[in-house]
Amino acid sequence: TSPHLRYAAAMDEGGRGIFLVSQFAERWGTRFTPTGKIVWAEQSAPSVPAAPVLASAA
Repeated sequence: TSPHLRYAAAMDEGGRGIFLVSQFAERWGTRFTPTGKIVWAEQSAPSVPAAPVLASAA
């Protein structure tokens, strides 16, 4: 079955995995394969500043 979002109580020993994924991921989901299932997640990458343009010596 597909994992579902749960809200674990303070004393629960499990049930936090997909909750944590949902808090940190932009999107997440599941895909079923012949041998099981895949849980995937996407996160946005931080922007990288452009390298400075160096003036050529004339």
